[in-house]
Amino acid sequence: MKSQTKQRRKRYTAEFYRGNHIAFFFALLSTILISLLNLGIAWLMQQMIDAVSGVEGTYTLPQLAIFTAIIIVLVVAIKGINYFSKPRFVKKAMSQYKNTAFAKLTQKSIHSFNQESTANYLSALTNDASAIESGYVELVFDLLFDLVLLIGAILMMLWYSPLLTLVAIGFFLLPIGASLLTGVRMERVELKVSKKNEAFVSFLKDSLAGFPVIKSFKAEKATETLFQKENASLEQEKCERRKISGILGILGSVAGFTAQFGTFLVGMALALSGFGITPGILLIFVDLTGSVIRPIAALPDYLAKRKAAIALIDKLAAALETNVRDEGEDIPARLTDGIRLKNVGFGYSEGQAVLHEISTCFEAGKSYAIVGASGSGKSTLLNLLMGSHSTYSGEITYDGHELRHISSEALYDITSIIQQNVFVFDDTLRNNITMFRQFPEEAVKSAVEKSGLSELIDAKGEDYQCGENGNKLSGGEKQRLSIARSLLRETPVLLVDEATASLDRDTAYHVMDSILNLGGLTRIVVTHALDEAVLRRYDQILVLKKGYIVEQGQFDDLMENKSDFYALYTTAQ
Repeated sequence: MKSQTKQRRKRYTAEFYRGNHIAFFFALLSTILISLLNLGIAWLMQQMIDAVSGVEGTYTLPQLAIFTAIIIVLVVAIKGINYFSKPRFVKKAMSQYKNTAFAKLTQKSIHSFNQESTANYLSALTNDASAIESGYVELVFDLLFDLVLLIGAILMMLWYSPLLTLVAIGFFLLPIGASLLTGVRMERVELKVSKKNEAFVSFLKDSLAGFPVIKSFKAEKATETLFQKENASLEQEKCERRKISGILGILGSVAGFTAQFGTFLVGMALALSGFGITPGILLIFVDLTGSVIRPIAALPDYLAKRKAAIALIDKLAAALETNVRDEGEDIPARLTDGIRLKNVGFGYSEGQAVLHEISTCFEAGKSYAIVGASGSGKSTLLNLLMGSHSTYSGEITYDGHELRHISSEALYDITSIIQQNVFVFDDTLRNNITMFRQFPEEAVKSAVEKSGLSELIDAKGEDYQCGENGNKLSGGEKQRLSIARSLLRETPVLLVDEATASLDRDTAYHVMDSILNLGGLTRIVVTHALDEAVLRRYDQILVLKKGYIVEQGQFDDLMENKSDFYALYTTAQ
């Protein structure tokens, strides 16, 4: 299991470095050199102090001025390299990581995606991605900088005075102990923040999607109270994270202060006792002690953040590689015989069936209406045809191929769906029709004409911005846009789920007229609108009641039977 997790993680962390090695190399190199320059500055300060103190064997003032100029030039040059290379590396690393994650997400089938929480992915690609950026990608450079500084500082201290170095190492145990007391908790807190953020994003998404319902039921105050609760819960976890980080800082500062001044006092005693400790050496020890203490104090925090970031990467990788599109049979993108259902049963939970013993045939090229009271299983049946669930009993076949064994890619080449709630991107009419793909101009024009969008295009143009989720379009315009999308894909099967439920009678009639005028397609329409003029145009009408097909036939035949369809129709008039 651990091996599998590591392999998954490696595939995603590899995206940080793919085609990004040059920027990574220069960012690493400049980080190391900046750390070494800090040690060089400490050495220069020691030389200057000893020169002022009159210590023999120090450099002259002109020599020290030259060293100072060289260090300034090096600082500017190396910081410049770091300025360009590090942001470039981080930008490309995070872009590729998120792009790969999103691409993997789009490979899931509708069935797979329906089983998961979208809030998990929203959190993973926003808040979690920020934590990974700071706790994994950028942290590499912070760790390297501090590691080089720590090793270099200890080597310089040993070179100046091994005895005083041993004293300083004794004091270093203070910040190490202080850091270990709280550093372990950081990983747990980071994961808690991630979970709380996921819950917060989920609530926020639901609240925004259900805004009309909230307003119409006057549930603003209740929703506001729930928002405050979720928000407070998230901020409380973030507050705990800040507290632990603050405690780390306080303990590190106190321990560092104690270690530096303890080393200084011992160094003074050694200097006064004639152990060869000069004023410059004494002061550089104080500076070098700080260079050792800072990495030691920060290391537990660094490691905790890194472990938390790795856990977030593993969490996303596991989610993305679970319920991935099933491999199946690739079949031709055509329907010559039809779609057959034999004894199909289905329930969303065990023991609560929604559909029972459904047996029927949708012949290629014909049009079918599925009608019934609310809760009769109409939309569920349509969702099964779209491959949204594979746990049904019985058989569903497309030209003899069992649906469970058809690859999702092949199924989506055969079927397209128009739903009541049409999703529209905040983009142009053209891009919403083509779904950002390239199509021949004639094909686009044909789809626009057949869907009845010509008048809108002529009036507003293809570059008209539709607004967020199409808020600049009417319900009828959105439905026609959805029809145009399906026509452009040229799938042989068109599924329509309550497409006119939110439209006025005239608009609904024109939308359905556009759909029924489409030749060469197998059209299966779930509808609540029992308009005689429209119903007469279907080749077959299926009547569902409590998950069973109770009647099937043409309009006149069903009316003559004076049974379930007759009751539905007369009640609706």
